[in-house]
Amino acid sequence: MSSDPRGEARAGPERGDSAHALSALSAPAAGSMSAPFEERSGVVPCGTPWGQWYQTLEEVFIEVQVPPGTRAQDIQCGLQSRHVALAGKLFDSTIADEGTWTLEDRKMVRIVLTKTKRDAANCWTSLLESEYAADPWVQDQMQRKLTLERFQKENPGFDFSGAEISGNYTKGGPDFSNLEK
Repeated sequence: MSSDPRGEARAGPERGDSAHALSALSAPAAGSMSAPFEERSGVVPCGTPWGQWYQTLEEVFIEVQVPPGTRAQDIQCGLQSRHVALAGKLFDSTIADEGTWTLEDRKMVRIVLTKTKRDAANCWTSLLESEYAADPWVQDQMQRKLTLERFQKENPGFDFSGAEISGNYTKGGPDFSNLEK
């Protein structure tokens, strides 16, 4: 399981060109790549009446606000491959045995679910099948972030955390696997 991301959502300026563009791409300074991608680049949260959720290539994070002073023994949290105790069917499948929850500062429950399909093309559009959907702007930002995270995994010698992307980034961006090396 990856570390707990604490970043804020950041929106970069929009580009009008249709070319596939990355800006602010650089080789990282020594030791700067030790933090997970989402900690360096921030997350794109989707707000809900009870908290928020966000995702990385491999995980979905759910943050539920609970009354201050709540104790862990007061919480019942059931995690299954396609269900969570939020009373709804998840958007896609997860690995139930790898899901965890924690009570933080006795006021927030953080649930971490491991995605079954771990690639940039698997960008969840909602937390549950019919509820807590990301609005179009948030969904666009999530797709951009997952595509950059995919590029980071494929090119570990570069730092994509501050990059901006335009062009073909939906469904995980362009597929370079069929190009000759």
